[in-house]
Amino acid sequence: MPTDSPYKPSAFKRLLSLLFRAMVLFTLLFMFDKLLPDIKEQSKSFVVAKWQQINLLQQPLPAENSLLSPLLGQHLTDTWGAARSEGRQHEGIDIFADRGTPIQATTQGIVKKVGNNNLGGRVVVIVGPGGAGHYYAHLEDYADIEPNDWVNAGDTIGYVGDSGNAKGTPPHVHYGIYINGRAVNPYPLLQKPEG
Repeated sequence: MPTDSPYKPSAFKRLLSLLFRAMVLFTLLFMFDKLLPDIKEQSKSFVVAKWQQINLLQQPLPAENSLLSPLLGQHLTDTWGAARSEGRQHEGIDIFADRGTPIQATTQGIVKKVGNNNLGGRVVVIVGPGGAGHYYAHLEDYADIEPNDWVNAGDTIGYVGDSGNAKGTPPHVHYGIYINGRAVNPYPLLQKPEG
């Protein structure tokens, strides 16, 4: 056997190697083809969400009588600042209605939270125009929404209940507004029912 002659694989081994490389290439192309629409859709969703956030921040904060009521047709009472347990003050208003009554978004915005906390129980937080946070608490259940969803004023976001520290009280929604991290009285900002 001459030492200057390089090893040459058989034609069968070369064909197997070529077929294996072709299969790997086709598998990668197939995966890329299947993933590309998802990647494209995720990128588009991300861009749209960022554009909506920027647009919301540039809009004016809520003004007097500018927001829909979370419970259309229900009587509104200004309970802002009322005494609460442990020396707290009420940072919102309570609107009473039958258990399971749909709660609507008071404004357009981006859903920031759908979840639980100790005081509010089941809560939804929406970031609206001017970056104001709209807080809905004591829900019985949530509507079909998730964080980062866009909602319009009037969209159903949940249902009246008594979760959290309201357990055993008459069903209601606690509605609060936070601007620059500070609670503000939502009562003057809400449209009042006629009559």
